[in-house]
Amino acid sequence: MITNGSALARDLASSLVVFLVAIPLCLGIAIASGVPAAMGLISGIIGGLVVGLLAGSPLQVSGPAAGLAVIVFGFVEEYGVAMLGPVLLIVGLLQILAGFLKIGSWFRAISPAVVHGMLAGIGILIILGQIHVLMGAKPAAGGIENITAIDESVGRLTGASVTTEAVALLVGLIALLAMVCWEKFRPKSLSLVPGALVGVATATALTTGLELPIARVEVPASLVESITLPTAANFAQLAQPGIVLLTLMIAVIASAETLLSAAAVDRMHDGKRTRFNKELFAQGVGNGLCGLLGALPITGVIVRSSANIQAGARTRTSAILHGVWILALVALLPGVLAMVPLTALAAVLLVTGWRLISLHHVRHLFEHHGLVPVGIWAVTVAMVVLQDLLVGVALGLALSILEILPYLRRKLVIRHSEVDDEIHVRLRGAVTCRDVPALLSTFEGLPDGRKVNIIGKHLFYMDHTSAETISEWLRRETKSGRIVEIHAPPAARHPRLKPLFARLSAEAA
Repeated sequence: MITNGSALARDLASSLVVFLVAIPLCLGIAIASGVPAAMGLISGIIGGLVVGLLAGSPLQVSGPAAGLAVIVFGFVEEYGVAMLGPVLLIVGLLQILAGFLKIGSWFRAISPAVVHGMLAGIGILIILGQIHVLMGAKPAAGGIENITAIDESVGRLTGASVTTEAVALLVGLIALLAMVCWEKFRPKSLSLVPGALVGVATATALTTGLELPIARVEVPASLVESITLPTAANFAQLAQPGIVLLTLMIAVIASAETLLSAAAVDRMHDGKRTRFNKELFAQGVGNGLCGLLGALPITGVIVRSSANIQAGARTRTSAILHGVWILALVALLPGVLAMVPLTALAAVLLVTGWRLISLHHVRHLFEHHGLVPVGIWAVTVAMVVLQDLLVGVALGLALSILEILPYLRRKLVIRHSEVDDEIHVRLRGAVTCRDVPALLSTFEGLPDGRKVNIIGKHLFYMDHTSAETISEWLRRETKSGRIVEIHAPPAARHPRLKPLFARLSAEAA
C-alpha cells in the first residue's frame, strides 16, 4: 500500500520528467504552428495547472498537441494569429457543453482507422514542413507546397562559402542523431531522461559554445507581455463560414485526440479509470482559457502521459506540478530558452511526426480486421496530405459508414442479467460504431469482480470499431483479474466473426 507521502514523492519525481519532455514539445509545436514560442509555453502551463486540476483522467497530461499544429498553421496563415483566441474560446465552450451533455463516449465511436489515418497524415505534413525548418527555411502551409519547395530550400545550402542554412542543417542533424542514439542506447539508470531533451541540449550547447549564427527561439522577457486578449473586432469575424468550419474541426479533433489518448492511458496503469465527460469538461475549460490568454489549443497528449506513467506517477498532482515547473522556468530563467536553436526543435518534431504515422497500427488493422479498414486508413492519410484535413477526415468517415451500411437495418440488442454469481451479457443483431456508446455504458457499468460471460451467439456482424472497443475493455478487465468468457456466434453468420471472436477469446484467456 502506497502511503500519501510515498505517492507525493513519486508524483514530484514524475512531474520533473514530464516537465523535461514538455518543454521542447511546447516550443517546437508553437514554432510548427507558425506562432510565437510563448504561446506554446502558456498552453503548457494551462494544460498542467488548470486541466490537471480538473481532469477526469488522473494520469493524463495535457498541453499543446502536434496533431493540431498543421491546422493552426493554416488557420494563422489565412486569418491571422489574433483570430485564434476567439476561436479557442468557442472551442472551449463546445467541449464544456459536450461534457455536460455526456457525449464524451460518442467520440470513441469514431473509427480507429480514421483517427489513426488522420494522425498519420498530420505526421507526414509535420515532417514535410519541418524538413524546411531543419534547413533554416520557412515551411509552407500544405503538403504539396512543401514538397515543391524542397528544391529551393536545398539550393540555399550551397554557396561560395558555408551558408547559414548549411550550418542550421548540420546542427539539426546532430540534434536528431543525439535523440535517436539516446533512445536506442541510453543506460537503464538514465531511462527516464527523454531523448528530446538530450537532442535539444546537445544542439543548444553546440550553438552557444561555437556562437553559431543560426535562428533561435524568441522568448519575451516577461510572459505577461505575450498575453493578448481577444477584441470585439475579432469576435465580429467569427461568423465567417471558413472560421466556423475550422472551429468545429478543432473542437472535434481536439476532443477525439484527448479521449483516445485517455483510453490509451487507461491501458497503461491499474488505477482509477478515466471519466470521459469530466475530462472533456476540463479540456473545455483549458481551451477556453487558452483562447482568453492568446495561446495554442490543448489536448491530452500520449507522449507526456506515457512518460508520466513510466516515471511512476500516482495522482494528478504530477500533471499539475509539471505546469508549475514550466511557469517557474519561464518566469525565472527565460534566457535559457532563448538559447535553443529552432533547427533543434525541428528535429524533435520530425521524430514526433514519425511517431504519429504509427505503421504498427496499420499492421494491427490488417492482421485483425482485413483490408477494408486499412483502405479507409490509406484514403484518409492520402486526402489529409494531398487535399486538407477536413477532406481526409470527412472521406474516411464516409467510407466507414459505407462499410456498415448493409448492416444498419439490424439493430443491436444488449441484454445483461445475473445468473448465480456470474453476469451474462447477450448481444443480438449487428454491432457497429453507432453502438459504441451503448456498449461502453453496458460494460463499464458492470459490477467489479464478477465473472462475465459475453454471449454473441445471435450476432450477425461486428465492425472493427466496436471490436476494438470490446477488445480494450477486455484487456483492461482481465489485467485487473476479472474472468471473462466469450461465446462466439456460428461461423456461417459472417466470415469476419469467427476470427474476431477467436481473438477476443484469446485476450480473455
